[in-house]
Amino acid sequence: MNTPNGKQATMKKSYSVLIVLVIGLAAISSAVNDLNQLHRLSFQAQELVAALSDVVVPTASASAPPSVCVEKFVVQNAKTSDQFQWSGQVASGSAVEIKNINGGITAEQGTGTALEVVAIKKSRRSDVDSVHIKVEQHAGGVTVCVLYPNEDGEYADGCNGEGKNFDNGVRNNDVSVDFTVRIPAQVNLVAKNVNGGINAVSLSGNVAAKTVNGSIKISTSGFAEAASVNGEINARFTDANWSKALSFKTVNGQINLDLPANISTSVDAQTMNGAINSDFPLEVTNLKGRKSVKGVIGSGGRELVLKTLNGSINLRIAG
Repeated sequence: MNTPNGKQATMKKSYSVLIVLVIGLAAISSAVNDLNQLHRLSFQAQELVAALSDVVVPTASASAPPSVCVEKFVVQNAKTSDQFQWSGQVASGSAVEIKNINGGITAEQGTGTALEVVAIKKSRRSDVDSVHIKVEQHAGGVTVCVLYPNEDGEYADGCNGEGKNFDNGVRNNDVSVDFTVRIPAQVNLVAKNVNGGINAVSLSGNVAAKTVNGSIKISTSGFAEAASVNGEINARFTDANWSKALSFKTVNGQINLDLPANISTSVDAQTMNGAINSDFPLEVTNLKGRKSVKGVIGSGGRELVLKTLNGSINLRIAG
């Protein structure tokens, strides 16, 4: 015989089971959404790595595995340090492109109309003379690149290096090159690296920076964009009138942007492990927790894409 108390106890148990099921389904749904977002961001990370592979050599590494090929670059009385210098005129509005593999790139505002390039070559084992630095002047400006020999001692014909594979030469050569570049006013910078950071500060032209292993720091009165795989991105620019979409992407690292107060842009920000914060009034058009936000600042318009896998995204008003 069922008593009223027995019925109430049974009903409470049923409600408890139902609540547990609802919570479980919600948790599964949330996990599926997070997993889908992880898949999307992971795929985008793979795309980023692929996009960066045209920087120079995607498999470049300063450490050489044990190999008989290493001996090709170990010579008696090898030079382990050297300095390269170059100076030349660059027209306002043109671009300076620096393509490095192992080492840092530092760019700063010059005091005159000439581009000044200083490159310090260093090694522990390999002859620094085995690594060449090439300067190519062309209609669009100047390209400066680092050339490593392949196993046969051959070098690419130029900074684009089409049709030749120099991966092994880079892996078996521990020469690193640190660039310091002084750029004239109103000249743009394109900096590409593999193993090393990029530091481009107090510039007046537009900046595009890409590296695989390293952080990026930019400050300019033009506008900027940046991409890394393993590294934080810090950028400050004051030109709010860029003409096309700008993107800041990394896999492992924060993205910190200081932008002009009068900016108008459409924001697409995504992270997996981190938060999205904005000092700007952001009219949200699509929100998925604090991990994926689409919205409009000001009157919207040109797109600003911000994506990282492991790190927060912070939009700040430049003081």
